[in-house]
Amino acid sequence: MIPADTLAKFHRALPFWLCLMLIPVVWIAAALGGWWLLLVPASTWWLFSVLDQIAGLETQNADPTTPDDQLFWYRLITLIWPPLQFITLFGVIWYASRAEHLGSWELAGLAFGLGVMSGTIGITYSHELMHQRPKLERWLADVLLAMVLYSHFRSEHLLVHHRYVGTPRDPVTARYNEGFHRFFLRVLRGSWVSAFAAEKAMLARKSLPWWDRSNPFWRYWALQAGFLGLAALIGGWVGVAMFLGQAATAIWQLELTNYIEHYGLTRKYLGDGKYEHVQPRHSWNSAQKASNWLLINLARHSDHHYKPDRRFPLLQTYTEADAPQFPYGYPVMTAVAMVPPLWRRVMNPRVRRWRAMYYPEVTDWQAYNKALHPLPR
Repeated sequence: MIPADTLAKFHRALPFWLCLMLIPVVWIAAALGGWWLLLVPASTWWLFSVLDQIAGLETQNADPTTPDDQLFWYRLITLIWPPLQFITLFGVIWYASRAEHLGSWELAGLAFGLGVMSGTIGITYSHELMHQRPKLERWLADVLLAMVLYSHFRSEHLLVHHRYVGTPRDPVTARYNEGFHRFFLRVLRGSWVSAFAAEKAMLARKSLPWWDRSNPFWRYWALQAGFLGLAALIGGWVGVAMFLGQAATAIWQLELTNYIEHYGLTRKYLGDGKYEHVQPRHSWNSAQKASNWLLINLARHSDHHYKPDRRFPLLQTYTEADAPQFPYGYPVMTAVAMVPPLWRRVMNPRVRRWRAMYYPEVTDWQAYNKALHPLPR
């Protein structure tokens, strides 16, 4: 007999387990091909956009002092996902590379679907895991990121983004009027360079060269090479192409998410190379209930930057009095971001209201941003 308290805890965590439905969906798409390949984005981006409209907002907050041992069912889903993704990713590559019913375009569509899985779920879970103290969780984060060839994201995110968000030193803070496509090209190089520089600087403070074996980039490169080699071993050139395709799709989703999370938000410069402390107002918040189930509360991003080590079920949401709000959930907002004129029409007025609300003393934002940022504003 399962104790009632255990069942109650599982019931509360159950909505976050919806991600598991993506595993059979990917396999169904691979088995049937054709238009069935649309099942993967349909069961994530499209479905949860609709569910957001039905379920509405989640304005209640869990007790942030809840101990880890009360969060077992929440933590478990992030721990079992990495092996499930590994089996699904390489299992589908093995199957598809031998499937006679799948043509070239279907293989490309299937790689895209795998990237939706490893980007929407895998990278989101790696983000949660990399922020935790247990070595197992950080190791699992590295495994998930290596499966999309973006291992440096851990170094960039922990050492650069959280420290410099909302400042010119953060490559992944999208600037006002900067369209996603320009941002994407800039950040692909900028995030890798800043991540490597941050690790190199940490080693230098210990009087060690960048090539010291303690540099995590050696682990990143080894894991990535191992997964790429495995794709080649089980699927040949088709396997390599599918692996690269899903990785590119996942990276695009990650940076699209990075783009919307801090668009146009700037921490106040205090002089002497210093900026104000990060506050909830320096990230866009989204309280849409369903998409937060899918993304394990990633859209409560204002609290994540305010308290980076807080586990996802304990992240707090805010009203517009404390943090700027998206009008829709992440699935809709990322789709809007793909069309820069539409994005600017939706978001620029909100950025201007945010500026007037929090920084009324800055009367010339064009001059202010020009002084801080090297790119045109």
